[in-house]
Amino acid sequence: MKRTDMGAYGDWFQLACRQGNLFPRAVPGTTTQRRVRELLDLHDTEVDSCVPALGGSWQDGELLGEVVSWSVGFGPRTEAYVLRPEGRGPFPGIIALHDHANVKYYGKEKIADGPDGPVAELDELRNKFYGGRSYANHLARRGFVVLVHDAFMWGSRRFSIDSQSEASRNQLLAFAATNGRQVQEMSNAEKYDALARQLEHSIAKYCSLLNTSISARICQEDWIALNYLKSRPDVDADRIGCVGLSGGGARTVLLRAVTGDIKAAVITGMMSSFRAFLERHMAAHSWMLFPPGLSRIGDWPDIAACRAPAPILVQYLKGDQLLPSSGMTAAHQRLAEHYAASGRPDRYVSSFVDGSHRFDVVMQEKAFDFLARWLAPGAL
Repeated sequence: MKRTDMGAYGDWFQLACRQGNLFPRAVPGTTTQRRVRELLDLHDTEVDSCVPALGGSWQDGELLGEVVSWSVGFGPRTEAYVLRPEGRGPFPGIIALHDHANVKYYGKEKIADGPDGPVAELDELRNKFYGGRSYANHLARRGFVVLVHDAFMWGSRRFSIDSQSEASRNQLLAFAATNGRQVQEMSNAEKYDALARQLEHSIAKYCSLLNTSISARICQEDWIALNYLKSRPDVDADRIGCVGLSGGGARTVLLRAVTGDIKAAVITGMMSSFRAFLERHMAAHSWMLFPPGLSRIGDWPDIAACRAPAPILVQYLKGDQLLPSSGMTAAHQRLAEHYAASGRPDRYVSSFVDGSHRFDVVMQEKAFDFLARWLAPGAL
């Protein structure tokens, strides 16, 4: 018997796909865009409600930084960093979306340095996934206004440990015991990240009852952040791009699908056919990648291509442990076909890189070059 994550239920995949007509080929255009937006049930009024507040500013050489925050209508305020070069602008804008990585105590700090510099607890993560540097700061030094905000459940938008149930606290004790630790020896970040793995499943249940999903909540808040970036006088609202690794790549796909304000995008380490996920790769991913009902609209590369011929760079890792190689190949072929059909095959750029899941310095620089090319005045 072929081994799958579902064991003896592996044949359920084929049956469900046949009965439900799942993963149809969705062509780029307004119909696919509208269906994704309706599926996520996003609301313009909520997007337009952002009232930002400045929480501080700093300067690092020729780089200027701001701490800003806003309310999305519930829960703690969203905190963000704005990084920009000196000068009046307007500059092209970038919304840089942080990853999942099972690290939720921190959000924006994973890819951006704030007024206090790098967070020591994130050194290992940055070295593993980002070539040891804060890519958002380097991108800003290339002449962009870069916005990096905390997603729903991360950083400033995380849930309070103190408000969790007795069951959650018992889970934390069990986690500590399994790892030979005492709870009192754990940092606040370690405690939150230990609880957050299970908490995400509970939040997904609440989302289901509230007629939404984790994917939708994150996308709505990303859209609010984008709206703030557009409103800044130092940003050219007609030249805005988006970039993200892994979970940040998933966020890029969905944000780009629901709004045409993203003129160029980079998706790194998060492109595969969903159909290829079914046997062995579902368990490694979070709820943020799987909005219920998306498989009735199309496959993941169809959603990524729904704004064709708007330019995208997709960076694939040949040794990516989170994505099936067959799925990456199938996604590349589908994206190439969609962009060829749009009449602009040159606007889909792919890169297959040796090695594991990451967005290293070489990949970052290629992404920066791509964004600089397509967000230059008159490029589109």
